[in-house]
Amino acid sequence: MNVILLRHGETEWSRAGRHTGRTDLPLTSRGEDQARALSAVAGGHDFSLVLVSPAQRARRTAELAGVAAYEVDPNLWEWDYGGYEGVTTAEIRRTRPGWYVWRDGIVPGDRDHPGESVEHVGERADKVVSRIRATDGDVLIVAHGHLLRVLAARWLGLPAADGRYLRLDTGTYSSLGYEHDEPVLLRWNAPVRYEPA
Repeated sequence: MNVILLRHGETEWSRAGRHTGRTDLPLTSRGEDQARALSAVAGGHDFSLVLVSPAQRARRTAELAGVAAYEVDPNLWEWDYGGYEGVTTAEIRRTRPGWYVWRDGIVPGDRDHPGESVEHVGERADKVVSRIRATDGDVLIVAHGHLLRVLAARWLGLPAADGRYLRLDTGTYSSLGYEHDEPVLLRWNAPVRYEPA
């Protein structure tokens, strides 16, 4: 089994370093080029299971990468950042010096959108990992930076917060698999160059 992970292409907020959880932003033109480049990894491949985040940036990435059919899985939404949605780390550190999302968590949002702990993101990732492991054949997941970092940590049997060790850039691909029946990272944060026809 090979599990391919695609992080969606660039958005205005990802380019600016803003925490983008549930705000549904489109890809930039560069993000669309990044998504097209991912067709070298995903396009034309016969996956047994394809799961995509509900966010338009993930769905558009899948489509531009040549994925013909997929299932939207709400467990693949990005981390809900609560009161830090749309805010940069530098802005947060003005009032919380040294703050780091993986260690210090988020400020809750309003009652309807309280935000999530990293452990809750890990619970959602575990549901996706269970679906992957119940599948015969290769799997494709198209989602978000922090969520995919948590998913990879959980794949390896590590705490969700250990996703902090796995930087993941926009428009990149990674792969998970097995070695001697043990879960491993096969590739991580690999860029693909877009060559227009």
